[in-house]
Amino acid sequence: MSITTPGFWVVIPAAGTGKRMRADRPKQYLPLAGRLVLEHTLSAFIESPLISGIVVALDADDNYWPQIKPASTKPLITVAGGEERCHSVLNALQKLAERAGRDAWVLVHDAARPCITHEDIERLIAELEDDAVGGILAIAVHDTLKKGTVEHRIATTVDRSGLWRALTPQMFRLGTLTDALQTSLADGYVVTDEASAIEHVGLSPRLVLGRADNIKITQPEDLSLAEYYLRNRLENT
Repeated sequence: MSITTPGFWVVIPAAGTGKRMRADRPKQYLPLAGRLVLEHTLSAFIESPLISGIVVALDADDNYWPQIKPASTKPLITVAGGEERCHSVLNALQKLAERAGRDAWVLVHDAARPCITHEDIERLIAELEDDAVGGILAIAVHDTLKKGTVEHRIATTVDRSGLWRALTPQMFRLGTLTDALQTSLADGYVVTDEASAIEHVGLSPRLVLGRADNIKITQPEDLSLAEYYLRNRLENT
């Protein structure tokens, strides 16, 4: 198979079970505004003319994926996920390496962030495509932050200046991210997101301002909020 480069590819780790949702199925397959959560997520990237293709990492026992039949003229590739998110992403990157060169850009996006907008995707790519490292969508922290004790009492107030909440997509070169994840895992470093792996190898990702409505569905009440954002967006188009 021929290798294409650079291109902008998407990796979606979707092998999680979402236990905190207390649902009968993984959260990415819950109904939301007339579709499944994962269908909304996929559509945002399928519809973007900037995206070359998508790799989705699935649980080995996933019985729900066959229900999803997105109309896509782009490659939509599936791969087995791993024990943790970082393993799923690494599996997807290794699969993608069969099609894309090391210089290809990869946008890693949470399966349970269905409210990502085309504008955010375009802004991330526009601001990072010439960057030496890559970066992430993020929003500055505005709430007062407290550090708690094991007894759930306030230990101290944390200075919020310079603090950001990491969102997705997180965009890095295929080769750089693959190497960073492999190094982090070999070192026993806890990888909480792709940027943390990049940081671990001594690089400094860029922060790109994202939207507050790019929420991650984690708790049951998040579904109602996501539905509000999606329906409000449709009504105003």
